[in-house]
Amino acid sequence: MNRMKLRGILAPYIAVAIRFAFLLIIYALLRWGFYLLNSSLFPNVNAGKLFVMFGGGVRFDTVALLYLNILYIVMQTVPGPFIYNPTYQRVSKWIFVVVNSLGIALNLIDYAYYPFTLKRTTGTVLSQFSNETNLFKLAFDFCLDYWYLLLVFAMLVYGLSKSYRLIKLEQPKGYSWKPFLVQVPFFLMTAFLFIGGVRGGWAHSTRPITLSNAGDYVDTPEEMNIVLNTPFSILKTLKAVSLKPKNYYPEQELAKIYDPIHLPQTDKPFNKKNVVVLILESFAKEHFGELNKDIQGGKYKGYTPFLDSLIRHGYTFTDTYANGRKSIDALPSVITGIPSIGEPFVLSVYSGNETTSLAKLLKKKGYETAFFHGAPNGSMGFSAYMKLAGIQHYFGKNEYNNDQDFDGIWGIWDEPFLQFTANKINTLKQPFFASFFSLSSHHPFKVPEKYQGKFPKGPLPVQEPIGYTDNALREFFATASKMPWFNNTLFVICADHATVSYLPEYQTTAGGFQIPIIFYAPGDGLVGKTDKLVQQIDIMPTVLNYLHYDEPYFAFGSDAFMPGRDNFVLNNNAGSYNFYYKDFMMSYDGLKPVSLYNMKQDRLMKQDLLKQHPAILDTMETKMKAFIQQYNNRMIENKLTYKR
Repeated sequence: MNRMKLRGILAPYIAVAIRFAFLLIIYALLRWGFYLLNSSLFPNVNAGKLFVMFGGGVRFDTVALLYLNILYIVMQTVPGPFIYNPTYQRVSKWIFVVVNSLGIALNLIDYAYYPFTLKRTTGTVLSQFSNETNLFKLAFDFCLDYWYLLLVFAMLVYGLSKSYRLIKLEQPKGYSWKPFLVQVPFFLMTAFLFIGGVRGGWAHSTRPITLSNAGDYVDTPEEMNIVLNTPFSILKTLKAVSLKPKNYYPEQELAKIYDPIHLPQTDKPFNKKNVVVLILESFAKEHFGELNKDIQGGKYKGYTPFLDSLIRHGYTFTDTYANGRKSIDALPSVITGIPSIGEPFVLSVYSGNETTSLAKLLKKKGYETAFFHGAPNGSMGFSAYMKLAGIQHYFGKNEYNNDQDFDGIWGIWDEPFLQFTANKINTLKQPFFASFFSLSSHHPFKVPEKYQGKFPKGPLPVQEPIGYTDNALREFFATASKMPWFNNTLFVICADHATVSYLPEYQTTAGGFQIPIIFYAPGDGLVGKTDKLVQQIDIMPTVLNYLHYDEPYFAFGSDAFMPGRDNFVLNNNAGSYNFYYKDFMMSYDGLKPVSLYNMKQDRLMKQDLLKQHPAILDTMETKMKAFIQQYNNRMIENKLTYKR
């Protein structure tokens, strides 16, 4: 077979591009084989869906291949005449063949392994087999049982090696170091393309691509495994948290202590009220005057005059908390009732687990569902997660389609996007579920030019844009109040997380998680305030019980409107837990309590009561262990939905 001879300054870059394209074809074939061998496990996948999945799979293949071939790419594109040296080229070839043979092998292993695990192999496989003393025998037995995969592997590696030889680099005549200046820009361009490739894009708001992004191309979590490839799954989870099974209590006793299965609470018929959830970026409880009447002798005004007025016409609680400290923690907590423990759920090895959500459960009742976020579609992985959560319509910067309202960094300013949201909601068929996630109260903390000087700046940079978004919400409710669905709607307003603090009352471990959680039903007269502990994961069961949802469902939270104060709140704090029960907060390192504070009497957390209240500490530790057992075991066993 004739070899393609490439000569010239750009020859190395052309060769790398051709070989990379060939690798993408191999990975597409490997994906096709994976699907064919396991097609019975994907009964709802048709040709149209498969086409979308294969198109999406190119993104994940690109990332995996870039990581695997980083050394080869550098060796072949670094400027200099030495790259034409025959020995240098032979070494490059074998690096290329060996690392890509490893990638092929990992994909083929999941041909056989997937039916047993129902997920792509992840980085936890290293710890899973770390204590095995007979790895060689296990590998030998695997090769015997799946000899046909070994044959496919040999054929692909042989083809890989042969194909490499089809391209030959020839040193240009009279080549010296002078063309170095010409090659440098191309080398820098290669580095730029590499960075964008492994991140999944170059936009400021783009979070590095991870497993959950496969949700953009599928309808159900298990179908993500067609889109993904095994090297990507392993590389992205090498440092992932692997939960350990817990057996503190027998199953019957465990369910009595803490049970995430929610049963219908009333015989009343289901109320098909619309639900709108507004999640506000960095709107910590500290910024609200109405929620801080005990601050500065009652003179503290805060930075949210509109929401303060809304609180007086709604229902809220004095002790409300986020379950995490990042935006990516908030959506699973609020929409799905699943907190992030150890690491964000959507970035974890368990992100492909089957879950329920407000959207899925309400869709069963005939609800149309939508999500609104003014950032470029794909930002923060929100669109992928929303699809997995059962959202039918996603509206982002792409759908807004007017860059005149772009803030230059994150997305569309909150005021115009909230008007867009209100008008789009008005097109949804009732009953509907809609959720909005704001973005303007984010670094670098700007407001539109026409609003310069209108809102108080405060001691924190975030407080001026919080005033802007608060006013944008005023305009949103003014528009929505004129629409026919308004009085038949339950609004839920909360923050995604707290942020940097100024007031001493919020410069504590507990204060760093305090956010507002407000329920507003203009047609129901739902007004009040209590001192009950409430967290983001309580929103889903509270909404469903308020609507008299008449079927069992799974969620880790509890109904905030349920009488009594025997519920608890928890949040993840850099690998440990904060656990709140009645008036107390306990810090728990995963094995034992390490501190205890009375939050009613000691808001600044100056007096550790760890050794002074053994009874309350014992109750809190019991509940904490029950939660950890339910969380860990259900995550590991993929039991995050109600099964009859």
